[in-house]
Amino acid sequence: MPLTHFDQDGNAHMVDVSGKPVTDREARASGWIRMSPATLDTITEGRAKKGDVLGVARLAGIMAAKRTSDLIPLCHPLPITRVALDLAPDPALPGIRVEANVRTSGQTGVEMEALTAVSAACLTVYDMVKAIQKDMEIGGIRVTFKDGGASGRFEAAP
Repeated sequence: MPLTHFDQDGNAHMVDVSGKPVTDREARASGWIRMSPATLDTITEGRAKKGDVLGVARLAGIMAAKRTSDLIPLCHPLPITRVALDLAPDPALPGIRVEANVRTSGQTGVEMEALTAVSAACLTVYDMVKAIQKDMEIGGIRVTFKDGGASGRFEAAP
């Protein structure tokens, strides 16, 4: 399958979606930020000096999803109709698991918006507690589900 973000001469370009039908589209992405149990306790007990870590990270993820086309050069600006983030403390990680769900009715999908939401939420958690722990690790960021458009439905293996 040819890459759609390159023209016949190999130059990057924004894909023309004007001929595509408007359809309902949805994407989910997930990721995590791993930290020490003590840092996780600081977050879950509300003792972080910068405030409500999970609440601020949730807002950052929502804002980032809405601004994805400003951050990723070849993404189309989309009329986002829903962005929801779930940030769940996981003592087994230890850390925070992040999931984003993004919806639109448009001519292209919202996978990049979901990935951007998860990334920004994880980065915000890092920023808010980096004074406590600098060696936190962010990872596992991936699309777990997408639906709509010509390629149809995708569900990642668990």
